[in-house]
Amino acid sequence: MPPARLASRGVAEASRYAGLAGRVLLAVAAQLGGARSPFHPPMTPRTIFAGDDGVLLPVCWLLGTALLVGAWVVGRRAVPSARWAYLTAALWVVPLLPALPLGSYDVYSYACQGWQLSAGLDPYSAGVDALGCPWRAAVSPTWLDSPAPYGPVFVVLAAGAAKIGGTLAGTVAVLRIVSVLGVVLTACCLPVLARRGGVPLGRAVWLALACPLVAVHLISGAHNDAVMIGLLVAALALIVAPQPGPGLVVLVLAGVLIGLAVGVKATAVVVLPFAVLVAVPAGSALRALPRPAIALTGGATLAIAIVSLTSGLGFGWITNLAGSGASVQWTAPPTALGMTVDLIGSWFGADLNAVPVTRVLGILALAVVLVVLWWRTRARDALLGAGLGLAATVLLAPVFHPWYATWPLAVLAATVKRETLWLIVPAAVAAALCLPDGYNLALAVKSQGALAITAFVLYLGVRYLRKRRPLG
Repeated sequence: MPPARLASRGVAEASRYAGLAGRVLLAVAAQLGGARSPFHPPMTPRTIFAGDDGVLLPVCWLLGTALLVGAWVVGRRAVPSARWAYLTAALWVVPLLPALPLGSYDVYSYACQGWQLSAGLDPYSAGVDALGCPWRAAVSPTWLDSPAPYGPVFVVLAAGAAKIGGTLAGTVAVLRIVSVLGVVLTACCLPVLARRGGVPLGRAVWLALACPLVAVHLISGAHNDAVMIGLLVAALALIVAPQPGPGLVVLVLAGVLIGLAVGVKATAVVVLPFAVLVAVPAGSALRALPRPAIALTGGATLAIAIVSLTSGLGFGWITNLAGSGASVQWTAPPTALGMTVDLIGSWFGADLNAVPVTRVLGILALAVVLVVLWWRTRARDALLGAGLGLAATVLLAPVFHPWYATWPLAVLAATVKRETLWLIVPAAVAAALCLPDGYNLALAVKSQGALAITAFVLYLGVRYLRKRRPLG
């Protein structure tokens, strides 16, 4: 074996086992201080420095996160094969499966919403405090009064988990299995997308599945984003697989999958216009769009309508979407801009309350960005456009949680051909934001973070405008 290849293999193996060691340490941290029932006051930087959490818990979390993120970043240039990447990603998940949820108490909210539906209650009508739940003590106080903000597809899955699991631990275990199946679905569809995107499968698998966010938040935390992503990737793969183009039945089935993804989280709808472009054979004119547009939109609408009506939930979930914006953190750029305006106003004694305004402006900017992306990718790489559209949704949404960074990851991993550092750095930073029981470190630096994000946004704006300025 040539020395260069031997060295690359050595880096790959070192990354594999360093990442595995990181997962083991995180599993220990999860057992010592992960999300547990009943809800406990969160571990924070103050409690760590005060010694309230001991030494082992913060050390395991810090060292485990550093090993995991470092192994993922370093290993991206040394992946020997797709099979090796798949096995490594699977190996890294195993230590976290029996441990308590990491990084969030959300899975306990899922469990209660599922129990409510299984008991004949409407989780869209009120929160846990009003409707009740035998596992109320495990739910984060932030969400006790909030009705379910998720689509009927996921609430039905959560109800099934509550019936099968019976107890809180059993329900969490079933929900974790559902998340694993979502990630497995993504893994099965990646080869199709990578082939269409002209990207080495090994690299795509490493970026999309070995990412620290996947094991920590999608699987250990059992976030429903895993299901949404799996359904979206499956829909795109279904459209891409047939050549020269998909038939009507395939388009309708793909539309159904997109509709089911929207029925988990409404943000999945941004993929639909790009899926229409993906379905049009290369070189076709815009006049070829109506057929796939009607088939995909019809399939999506049919799926949402059937699940909403047959579950008895109706369409009340649509009115609850606004409740997910209760969190105000600078990790969402539109919110950071509003926080900065409010901060500057407070220096002069003014109470501006700019966050709602900048959030609306962010939504308007997202609409413009999505239209521009759709138009620019109409004759080029619509699959890449779908990934960029999801990325824009993450950046311009009113709220950002670390697991949101996984939304565009699989599609971009299969379509970005050149340098991927811009894709890796945000995911690596997001992976280090949450302490074991879900405390977001962004809360510790609210003003500083808002100012930093605002400065970065201004820098990007100035840089863009200078690039657009005509020469001379």
